[in-house]
Amino acid sequence: MRAVVCNQFGPPEDLSVVELADPEPEPGQVLIEVKAASVTFPDTLMLEDKYQFKADLPYVPGGEVAGIVTALGDGVDTIEVGSRVLCPLGSTGGYAELAVAGASAARVLPDEVDFADSTGLLYAHGTTYYGLKYRGELQEGETLLVLGAGGHVGLSAVELGNLMGARVIAAASTEEKLDLCRARGASETINYSEENLKERAKELTGGAGVDVVYDVVGGDYAEQALRAIGWGGPSTRAAEMGGDFKHGRAPAAKDLESSATTIGGVERAAIWVYIFRHHSQRWRYRTGRRANSRPVKKVFFSKNFLKESLGIGSGTAS
Repeated sequence: MRAVVCNQFGPPEDLSVVELADPEPEPGQVLIEVKAASVTFPDTLMLEDKYQFKADLPYVPGGEVAGIVTALGDGVDTIEVGSRVLCPLGSTGGYAELAVAGASAARVLPDEVDFADSTGLLYAHGTTYYGLKYRGELQEGETLLVLGAGGHVGLSAVELGNLMGARVIAAASTEEKLDLCRARGASETINYSEENLKERAKELTGGAGVDVVYDVVGGDYAEQALRAIGWGGPSTRAAEMGGDFKHGRAPAAKDLESSATTIGGVERAAIWVYIFRHHSQRWRYRTGRRANSRPVKKVFFSKNFLKESLGIGSGTAS
């Protein structure tokens, strides 16, 4: 098979396309004919040995693929040869004509979903679900404000917030992006290139403020969003984040008008995603972003597919 190989750490220009022996699935694995692979910031960081997960040279980059199952390892009875799947590989192995992966990680793709459009789903939606569920502790009936809602990670928050029963307010910089957000489930929208984010969020909530903020923008918008959070009760708490936002500092605790609370953090990959919650935890979480020159397409994943892929409603993840 042909594969992209990193022989030494450095820029993408140093990668080589070479012939390698075809891999064979081990027990519990499937062999996938790769039709598309995501290109994320973690992938590029690994090329330069700047990521927390280190690859042994030489290696094949790429951590998530979509394709067709062509062979099964011993003991695999949950998926069939010929199935169209989306599958995480861990950190490496995706930029090749063939890839092996754990059968339990493979997710069957609906026929109407294009291979290329599906890649990156698990990076964005997996990270977002973890953030909203386990960090933001988003509850049914609460109000979620999403910044940068027109991008890949932001759209995942719009979709999942809607599936989790929240009222989603999507904030983005153009009406075209906001149209897409409304199509994906946003109840309300804010164009922060034309409107004051804090004031409009307060207006949309009748002055009560939002419950959770999911921010992939940072800077001045993050401060405005933080100030749009509702009061959490008489025992409100606030804390200043140590370090800078992308383009500026977070507001100091004494300046906050709402009840944002203590800061936690989990470092995952490449860009900061900020979660704020009233009277709970404020945290920052790094996530990969799909690096793709194509514009975001209006691709709709069924609710059942998202729920099954991410375990929403299952005994392990709900």
